[in-house]
Amino acid sequence: MLVPSKILLDHALQNKYCVGAFNVNNMEQIQGIMQAAKETLSPVIIQASRGALKYSKMIYLQKLMEAAALDNPEIPIAMHLDHGNSFETVKQAVALNFTSVMIDGSLDESGKIPNTYEQNVAITKQVVGYCHPLGITVEGELGTLGGIEDGVGSGKVQLTDPDQAVKFVEETGVDSLAVAVGTSHGAYKFKVAPKLALDIVKAIHEKLPNLALVMHGSSSVPKELVDIVNQYGGQMPNAQGVPLEQIQSVIPHGVAKVNVDTDSRICMTGAVRKYLAENPGKFDPRDYLKPAREALAQMIAVRMKAFLTAGHALEIKQINLAAAKKFYV
Repeated sequence: MLVPSKILLDHALQNKYCVGAFNVNNMEQIQGIMQAAKETLSPVIIQASRGALKYSKMIYLQKLMEAAALDNPEIPIAMHLDHGNSFETVKQAVALNFTSVMIDGSLDESGKIPNTYEQNVAITKQVVGYCHPLGITVEGELGTLGGIEDGVGSGKVQLTDPDQAVKFVEETGVDSLAVAVGTSHGAYKFKVAPKLALDIVKAIHEKLPNLALVMHGSSSVPKELVDIVNQYGGQMPNAQGVPLEQIQSVIPHGVAKVNVDTDSRICMTGAVRKYLAENPGKFDPRDYLKPAREALAQMIAVRMKAFLTAGHALEIKQINLAAAKKFYV
């Protein structure tokens, strides 16, 4: 069953773990994620950006996510819109039966120019008013991250203000809040090892202890994965992400959802490059996508264990959107 992400995030918050939210564009990615979720018995959020929906022509990705739920009935799966840029984009996701949406009101519809606080509140409140009566979970964002990925990012960093976060949640009614605490989009996040603003995370959690916090731009860009890409013809010098131990440090302080996209891309690309370099006579996509899918499953399983998600799938009572409407009455 596809479930609203609220039930996953609430359970994670109560039990001090976080749910991995993994971006997808195709069948192999979804299968790899679900293989890891099944092996580790982890609840999971499968998410698609508007770029991914455009690439897959929308309906294809929807049906692949629905197939994942049918194939893995014991695993609670939320289908989430990542970085929705407008009310129209959100409406498209709702029409595709997404159970969870993010409206990124921190940026304008281009995804490149920061909005004012008032503009952010206005669009987020509109989305909440539309989605909650349908039982759909809504994630907002306050503050802006560095870097650019999938066409999203202003390149300007504005860390989230804890007092403003309280005001924002009260004015919009969001279920979860993506916060800017020093993470960044893309594979080239930092020139030196980052240090997350743990004080901001703690302050927001103290003020909003029942609110699920979300970290975007949290791929770790592991050196061993980058090395495989470079060893087999890639050119990714100086790629650096958020160390996994830093992500783990924020889990006890209300972070219930962590987004992972870049790691998945690097992982699969490295596996494909390696296979083709070692098997130059092969040309069947199934031959090189199979090891890519397996490499992704292994990497995702490591993340699920590191996020402390493993083992929690069977603890969550799965409900559909009709039942979730009661949360907002």
